[in-house]
Formats: sequence, C-alpha cells, structure tokens
Amino acid sequence: MLYLAQVQKKEILGEISLQLLACQNSDETWAMLFQETVLTLPPDFAQNVLNEGMLVLADIGENSKVLNIEAATNWVLELVQKYLTTGFTPDFLQQEAQKAEEWRQSLTLQSQELSRRLIEVEARREQIQNLEAKLQQEKQLLESSIAQLNIPPATPPI
Repeated sequence: MLYLAQVQKKEILGEISLQLLACQNSDETWAMLFQETVLTLPPDFAQNVLNEGMLVLADIGENSKVLNIEAATNWVLELVQKYLTTGFTPDFLQQEAQKAEEWRQSLTLQSQELSRRLIEVEARREQIQNLEAKLQQEKQLLESSIAQLNIPPATPPI
C-alpha cells in the first residue's frame, strides 16, 4: 500500500523512521492518518538520501515492511500543477460537492413526484376503464330490455 510519509532522523541512535501521514485507497483517493504511526527503517535502507523532514512516498507491504521509498517532490508538484493552478481549490471542490448533492436531492424529489403522478394516472385510467365497462353493461342491459319488450326503436319522423 502506498503512503505519504515524513522522514524523521534520530541522530543519537542513527535511526531513520517514517511518520505515516496519509494512505492511498484502492480507488486512487487518499485518506489522512490521524493516529500517529511511525515505522523504523532497517539500517541498510538508503540512509544517505533521506533528509530530516523530507516527504516521501513509501510502498509498504505486509507486516509493515517498507518495499520502496521515493521522494514525493514530483508527486506534490504534479498535484499543484493539476489542481491548484487551475482553480481547483478546496473551497471550490467543496462548493461543487454541495452543488452535486443539491442536484441529487432535486432529482430524487423530481423522480418521486413523477412516480406519484404515474400512480395517479394509472388509477384514473383504471377508473375510466371501469366506467367504460359499466356503461357497456348498462347499454347491453337497455338493449336487452328493449328487445324483450319487442318495441321497435323509435325512428325520427322524416
């Protein structure tokens, strides 16, 4: 798993450690680590290129074993170039997220309203069909009553 970390040196002991600051999620997003986690590097791990306070990207495997470390300078500069020079500030992103949430809520309400109207239309259609069937029955009843009485239908005078 990939971590953003800060190098810490303990001159007296000659140890170098990494304080883990954030980790990359599987969906390419990053999560801040709020619990302080420090990993001590083995003595043979490129001590001469790591300076106190330096930000690094550390690939850490199982059992907290550091597999690879690289300077985070290029990664940070790429973030600045992609997002901060084009106006993607945290406030802008927050506003866009708020707009998206408002649109989602609006679409949900519209969808609910359309569903309600569809149910009303279906109920009205069913009522109309029932009325048509009732009228058809009444028409047949009248026609059969007329036929039983053997009364010829009235014809208008010419």
